[in-house]
Amino acid sequence: MTTPTENITLDQIREHLYGAVICDSLDAVGYPNQSPRIPLKQITTTEMIVGRCRTTLWADMFHEDPQPYELELLAVDSCQPDDVLIAAAGGSMRSGIWGELLTTAVKNGGCVGAIIDGAVRDVSKMRAMNFPVIARGASPYDSQNRQRVIDRDVPVVIDGVTFAPGDLVVADEDGIVVVPQAVEAQVLRLAWEKVYAENEVRDAIRDGMKAIAAYEKYGVL
Repeated sequence: MTTPTENITLDQIREHLYGAVICDSLDAVGYPNQSPRIPLKQITTTEMIVGRCRTTLWADMFHEDPQPYELELLAVDSCQPDDVLIAAAGGSMRSGIWGELLTTAVKNGGCVGAIIDGAVRDVSKMRAMNFPVIARGASPYDSQNRQRVIDRDVPVVIDGVTFAPGDLVVADEDGIVVVPQAVEAQVLRLAWEKVYAENEVRDAIRDGMKAIAAYEKYGVL
Protein backbone atom coordinates (compact mmCIF):
# COMPACT_ATOMS: atom_id res chain seq x y z
CA MET A 1 0.00 0.00 0.00
CA THR A 2 2.05 2.94 -1.25
CA THR A 3 1.12 6.52 -0.38
CA PRO A 4 -0.67 8.23 -3.32
CA THR A 5 1.31 10.95 -5.05
CA GLU A 6 -1.84 13.13 -5.28
CA ASN A 7 -4.27 14.10 -2.53
CA ILE A 8 -5.97 11.12 -0.91
CA THR A 9 -9.55 10.86 -2.16
CA LEU A 10 -12.76 10.14 -0.27
CA ASP A 11 -12.99 6.76 -1.97
CA GLN A 12 -9.45 5.92 -0.83
CA ILE A 13 -10.36 6.94 2.72
CA ARG A 14 -13.39 4.64 2.60
CA GLU A 15 -11.31 1.74 1.37
CA HIS A 16 -8.12 2.08 3.42
CA LEU A 17 -8.59 4.34 6.47
CA TYR A 18 -10.83 4.50 9.56
CA GLY A 19 -11.72 6.90 12.33
CA ALA A 20 -9.24 5.83 15.00
CA VAL A 21 -6.15 6.12 12.79
CA ILE A 22 -7.29 9.55 11.60
CA CYS A 23 -7.80 10.58 15.24
CA ASP A 24 -4.23 9.43 16.01
CA SER A 25 -2.93 11.54 13.14
CA LEU A 26 -4.83 14.57 14.39
CA ASP A 27 -3.18 14.07 17.78
CA ALA A 28 0.20 14.02 16.03
CA VAL A 29 -0.33 17.45 14.44
CA GLY A 30 -1.67 19.09 17.61
CA TYR A 31 -5.44 18.64 17.22
CA PRO A 32 -6.40 16.43 20.19
CA ASN A 33 -10.08 17.44 20.43
CA GLN A 34 -11.68 16.43 17.15
CA SER A 35 -14.09 13.71 18.29
CA PRO A 36 -17.22 14.34 20.39
CA ARG A 37 -17.31 12.19 23.53
CA ILE A 38 -21.08 12.31 23.97
CA PRO A 39 -23.14 9.14 23.30
CA LEU A 40 -23.94 9.54 19.62
CA LYS A 41 -24.63 6.11 18.12
CA GLN A 42 -25.23 4.49 14.77
CA ILE A 43 -29.00 4.27 14.39
CA THR A 44 -29.64 2.73 10.98
CA THR A 45 -26.48 0.99 9.70
CA THR A 46 -22.93 0.15 10.79
CA GLU A 47 -21.55 1.56 7.54
CA MET A 48 -18.72 4.06 7.83
CA ILE A 49 -19.60 7.64 6.87
CA VAL A 50 -16.97 9.62 4.95
CA GLY A 51 -17.80 13.00 3.45
CA ARG A 52 -17.91 16.78 3.73
CA CYS A 53 -19.81 18.64 6.43
CA ARG A 54 -23.06 20.33 5.39
CA THR A 55 -24.03 22.08 8.62
CA THR A 56 -27.30 23.11 10.24
CA LEU A 57 -27.80 24.82 13.60
CA TRP A 58 -31.01 24.00 15.50
CA ALA A 59 -32.89 25.56 18.42
CA ASP A 60 -35.81 24.46 20.57
CA MET A 61 -39.13 26.27 19.99
CA PHE A 62 -41.86 26.96 22.55
CA HIS A 63 -44.37 28.88 20.42
CA GLU A 64 -46.16 28.45 17.11
CA ASP A 65 -43.69 28.88 14.26
CA PRO A 66 -45.12 30.48 11.08
CA GLN A 67 -42.26 29.08 8.92
CA PRO A 68 -41.15 25.93 10.72
CA TYR A 69 -39.28 24.22 7.90
CA GLU A 70 -37.89 27.12 5.82
CA LEU A 71 -34.14 26.86 6.54
CA GLU A 72 -34.35 23.11 7.08
CA LEU A 73 -35.63 22.55 3.54
CA LEU A 74 -33.09 24.96 2.07
CA ALA A 75 -30.32 23.00 3.78
CA VAL A 76 -31.69 19.69 2.54
CA ASP A 77 -32.07 20.91 -1.04
CA SER A 78 -28.52 22.31 -1.06
CA CYS A 79 -26.89 18.95 -0.32
CA GLN A 80 -24.32 17.84 -2.87
CA PRO A 81 -22.66 14.47 -3.60
CA ASP A 82 -20.46 13.28 -0.69
CA ASP A 83 -22.01 15.73 1.77
CA VAL A 84 -22.78 14.65 5.34
CA LEU A 85 -25.66 16.54 6.93
CA ILE A 86 -24.64 17.79 10.38
CA ALA A 87 -27.48 18.81 12.70
CA ALA A 88 -26.16 20.62 15.77
CA ALA A 89 -29.20 20.57 18.04
CA GLY A 90 -27.45 20.75 21.39
CA GLY A 91 -28.45 17.19 22.23
CA SER A 92 -32.13 18.12 22.46
CA MET A 93 -34.54 15.16 22.50
CA ARG A 94 -37.58 17.45 22.19
CA SER A 95 -38.52 15.96 18.80
CA GLY A 96 -37.31 13.75 15.98
CA ILE A 97 -35.68 16.35 13.74
CA TRP A 98 -34.58 13.86 11.08
CA GLY A 99 -36.63 11.18 9.35
CA GLU A 100 -37.64 9.32 6.22
CA LEU A 101 -38.61 12.25 3.98
CA LEU A 102 -35.52 14.32 4.69
CA THR A 103 -33.38 11.22 4.18
CA THR A 104 -35.02 10.61 0.81
CA ALA A 105 -34.39 14.19 -0.26
CA VAL A 106 -30.71 14.37 0.70
CA LYS A 107 -30.00 10.89 -0.62
CA ASN A 108 -31.33 12.00 -4.01
CA GLY A 109 -28.79 14.85 -3.90
CA GLY A 110 -25.89 12.51 -3.19
CA CYS A 111 -25.61 13.00 0.58
CA VAL A 112 -23.86 10.00 2.18
CA GLY A 113 -25.01 10.24 5.79
CA ALA A 114 -26.42 12.35 8.62
CA ILE A 115 -25.04 13.14 12.07
CA ILE A 116 -27.74 14.40 14.42
CA ASP A 117 -26.91 15.78 17.86
CA GLY A 118 -30.45 15.09 18.94
CA ALA A 119 -33.27 12.69 18.09
CA VAL A 120 -34.51 11.12 14.86
CA ARG A 121 -37.65 9.25 13.86
CA ASP A 122 -38.83 6.85 11.11
CA VAL A 123 -35.90 4.65 12.08
CA SER A 124 -37.12 1.44 10.44
CA LYS A 125 -37.83 3.26 7.18
CA MET A 126 -34.39 4.87 7.14
CA ARG A 127 -32.82 1.53 7.95
CA ALA A 128 -34.62 -0.01 4.97
CA MET A 129 -33.08 2.74 2.82
CA ASN A 130 -29.61 1.73 4.08
CA PHE A 131 -28.82 5.37 4.82
CA PRO A 132 -26.27 5.89 7.62
CA VAL A 133 -27.64 8.03 10.45
CA ILE A 134 -25.89 8.76 13.74
CA ALA A 135 -27.91 10.35 16.56
CA ARG A 136 -28.49 10.45 20.31
CA GLY A 137 -31.67 8.41 20.02
CA ALA A 138 -35.21 8.40 18.65
CA SER A 139 -38.45 10.32 19.27
CA PRO A 140 -41.85 10.03 17.56
CA TYR A 141 -42.55 13.78 17.84
CA ASP A 142 -42.50 16.01 14.76
CA SER A 143 -40.19 19.01 14.91
CA GLN A 144 -42.94 21.53 14.03
CA ASN A 145 -43.28 24.09 16.84
CA ARG A 146 -40.69 22.15 18.84
CA GLN A 147 -37.38 22.64 17.01
CA ARG A 148 -36.20 24.42 13.90
CA VAL A 149 -33.07 25.28 11.90
CA ILE A 150 -31.92 28.79 12.78
CA ASP A 151 -28.79 28.88 10.57
CA ARG A 152 -27.04 26.75 7.97
CA ASP A 153 -23.63 26.44 6.29
CA VAL A 154 -21.91 27.95 9.33
CA PRO A 155 -19.43 26.44 11.79
CA VAL A 156 -21.33 24.53 14.48
CA VAL A 157 -20.18 22.90 17.70
CA ILE A 158 -21.03 19.44 19.06
CA ASP A 159 -19.61 18.66 22.50
CA GLY A 160 -16.91 21.30 22.10
CA VAL A 161 -15.85 20.06 18.65
CA THR A 162 -16.23 22.42 15.70
CA PHE A 163 -17.73 21.15 12.44
CA ALA A 164 -17.16 23.71 9.68
CA PRO A 165 -18.76 23.56 6.23
CA GLY A 166 -16.57 21.48 3.93
CA ASP A 167 -14.55 19.85 6.69
CA LEU A 168 -13.85 16.15 6.28
CA VAL A 169 -15.89 13.98 8.65
CA VAL A 170 -15.35 10.27 9.25
CA ALA A 171 -17.72 8.30 11.44
CA ASP A 172 -17.72 4.59 12.24
CA GLU A 173 -18.42 2.28 15.18
CA ASP A 174 -15.61 3.92 17.18
CA GLY A 175 -17.11 7.41 16.92
CA ILE A 176 -17.04 10.62 14.88
CA VAL A 177 -13.86 12.43 13.80
CA VAL A 178 -13.78 15.78 12.01
CA VAL A 179 -10.67 17.00 10.21
CA PRO A 180 -10.19 20.77 9.73
CA GLN A 181 -9.40 21.66 6.13
CA ALA A 182 -6.20 23.46 7.14
CA VAL A 183 -4.54 20.18 8.20
CA GLU A 184 -6.48 17.67 6.10
CA ALA A 185 -3.76 16.75 3.60
CA GLN A 186 -1.13 16.33 6.34
CA VAL A 187 -3.45 14.28 8.56
CA LEU A 188 -4.51 11.93 5.77
CA ARG A 189 -0.93 11.23 4.71
CA LEU A 190 0.05 10.48 8.30
CA ALA A 191 -2.96 8.20 8.66
CA TRP A 192 -2.12 6.42 5.43
CA GLU A 193 1.48 5.85 6.56
CA LYS A 194 0.33 4.59 9.97
CA VAL A 195 -2.06 2.07 8.42
CA TYR A 196 0.84 0.77 6.32
CA ALA A 197 3.01 0.51 9.44
CA GLU A 198 0.22 -1.19 11.41
CA ASN A 199 -0.07 -3.79 8.67
CA GLU A 200 3.65 -4.53 9.01
CA VAL A 201 3.34 -4.82 12.81
CA ARG A 202 0.31 -7.10 12.52
CA ASP A 203 2.16 -9.39 10.12
CA ALA A 204 5.23 -9.47 12.36
CA ILE A 205 3.18 -10.39 15.44
CA ARG A 206 1.31 -13.06 13.51
CA ASP A 207 4.69 -14.48 12.50
CA GLY A 208 5.65 -14.79 16.17
CA MET A 209 7.28 -11.48 17.11
CA LYS A 210 6.46 -10.37 20.68
CA ALA A 211 4.44 -7.16 21.07
CA ILE A 212 7.26 -5.36 22.93
CA ALA A 213 9.77 -6.23 20.23
CA ALA A 214 7.35 -5.17 17.51
CA TYR A 215 6.77 -1.81 19.19
CA GLU A 216 10.50 -1.27 19.67
CA LYS A 217 11.11 -2.00 15.99
CA TYR A 218 8.20 -0.18 14.37
CA GLY A 219 7.15 2.40 17.00
CA VAL A 220 3.47 1.74 16.27
CA LEU A 221 0.80 0.53 18.66
